[in-house]
Amino acid sequence: MNVFDFPELPLKEELTTILTENKNIRVEQIISTGQVSDWFDQDKSEFLVLLDGNAKLEYENGKILTLIKGDTLLIDPHQKHRVIYTSSIPPCNWLCIFF
Repeated sequence: MNVFDFPELPLKEELTTILTENKNIRVEQIISTGQVSDWFDQDKSEFLVLLDGNAKLEYENGKILTLIKGDTLLIDPHQKHRVIYTSSIPPCNWLCIFF
């Protein structure tokens, strides 16, 4: 598998692929092409790497964080957040590790 091999773009919905998981950790690749999300309130920590593209996340307190290619972010459990923007050209290629 190569994390830079994509299906035909753009996508109507985000594409989430679980790369590996066990009872303690889950590693996902997410491809976004303009999609946004509802609010997340996750039980686990999430460490993410934006491998390509750019995106904006909003926290419950109104803070907006802009991410560009190569940025990393640690989101603590129950830190409410949502994705309010993802680029389509280039697509957002996320590597997300839940632990």
